[in-house]
Amino acid sequence: MRDDIQVHENVESWPDGDWVVRRITGSASTKPYRCPGCDQLIRPATPHIVAWPTESSTFTGAGIDERRHWHTGCWNARARRRRR
Repeated sequence: MRDDIQVHENVESWPDGDWVVRRITGSASTKPYRCPGCDQLIRPATPHIVAWPTESSTFTGAGIDERRHWHTGCWNARARRRRR
């Protein structure tokens, strides 16, 4: 990680557990990612969320291995969506 990038990270509680949530600035976003909420591309230089469960699942191991990049709006609306 570059020294000039500020990381804003906190833990949020959701119905499916506690999640570490990192807010990524546009300047820190240098690669495209696929949002699991809408299955659309998050383009480079787009501010977004990276989130992962605080506890690991029994299938995947460490929680950070489950981290995903989300559009901020998709992350905020995820409790209202049906699972795919």
